[in-house]
Amino acid sequence: MKVLVIGGGGREHALAWKLAQSPLVTEIFCAPGNGGTVQIATNLTEIDANDLEALAAWAKTNKIGLTVVGPDAYLARGTVDLFQAHGLKVYGPTQAAARLEASKVFAKEFMQRYGIPTAKFATFDQPQAAKDYIKTLGVPLVVKADGLAAGKGVMVAFDLETAFQAVDQIMTDRVFGESGAQVVIEEYLEGEEVSLLALCDGEIAIPLLPAQDHKRIGADDTGPNTGGMGTYAPTTIYTEAIARMVEEEILVPTLAAMSKEDTPFVGTLFLGLMLTKDGPKVIEYNVRFGDPETQVILPLLETDLAELMLAAIDGKLDPSKVSWKAKTTAVCVVAAANGYPGSFATGETITGLEKVENSIIFHAGTKIDAHGAVVTAGGRVLNLVHLATDIASAIEGAYQDLQIVQFEGIYYRLDIGARELMRKGEK
Repeated sequence: MKVLVIGGGGREHALAWKLAQSPLVTEIFCAPGNGGTVQIATNLTEIDANDLEALAAWAKTNKIGLTVVGPDAYLARGTVDLFQAHGLKVYGPTQAAARLEASKVFAKEFMQRYGIPTAKFATFDQPQAAKDYIKTLGVPLVVKADGLAAGKGVMVAFDLETAFQAVDQIMTDRVFGESGAQVVIEEYLEGEEVSLLALCDGEIAIPLLPAQDHKRIGADDTGPNTGGMGTYAPTTIYTEAIARMVEEEILVPTLAAMSKEDTPFVGTLFLGLMLTKDGPKVIEYNVRFGDPETQVILPLLETDLAELMLAAIDGKLDPSKVSWKAKTTAVCVVAAANGYPGSFATGETITGLEKVENSIIFHAGTKIDAHGAVVTAGGRVLNLVHLATDIASAIEGAYQDLQIVQFEGIYYRLDIGARELMRKGEK
């Protein structure tokens, strides 16, 4: 079976890497792919990855047996619907189901409608009305752009000035374009965040291992939000009792509600959770594999990913067929370009990649230049993943191997996984 992976980031490299291990898969193509996917797949350089019609036509002509859509923007544009119309098997939610991520206003109203636990909120399409509500609500609070914003459209404000600035940036300055036509203002939830991904076939959801992401650029969770600076999985804060609550109060009701609204969810449902004193609450839905959560979850998965995706598409997921590496922890540290998430340079030569033997490197913002060298081509450049029997060893191994890799302006946080270490009394 030939497989097409749509996207060019670290998540897509990890997906291609895992799918390549399946005996069902004979060949992998990536559109557009990156400097790392060329090692295991063919990057489609002759097709514009944003031309969905051309991509679907190519997939049909080349008899692609499974297409996996990585980025949220592709799902919001209806890529799954288009490929289905061409008679192709494609893993991911339809455009209607993808509204759970594409519109925070839709998602919040959906949760309110079906009693799914989330933060109290209000939505606005006028900046002044949003600011008036902020004065009434008080701080701390959270300001969110309605639409997709590459993981950067959420701003936490601990003072009124910051909250007002967030509204101006989103709604007046339109730093996220039309995604800022509306904002969601919601109460600030106290607790720890957990990322939970689940494979869904419209009726059945199979939760994957829980992970914790480090979204902010600076150590100790300081500075602006990014697409993610590192992750680890599993996490001990996500207990069996919490897992049962999430499944009973959030995951199962979400799938049932989506079916009730005639938009059954097939694909990967990502729950961004806050574990509060009142129980787990949904911060946001994502409708695809997380990045960089995928990079730590898939190396721990023993089950054939291609089989699971095909079963989801066919409505035949079986939770009993999913297995994980025993007593293993994965840590991912993201190496970013200097200046990210703001402006940054590209085209810097990356060295040392071939010398890393004990960790997995998933490329994100990389490409192969005219001289055959791997160079930087994005803000988040590389994901280094290390597996070990405990969190302390996984962290140590990740940072040891990351020192081997170099490029001008390389930046990474030095505290990925620190919370789990403290929780286990190892720091």
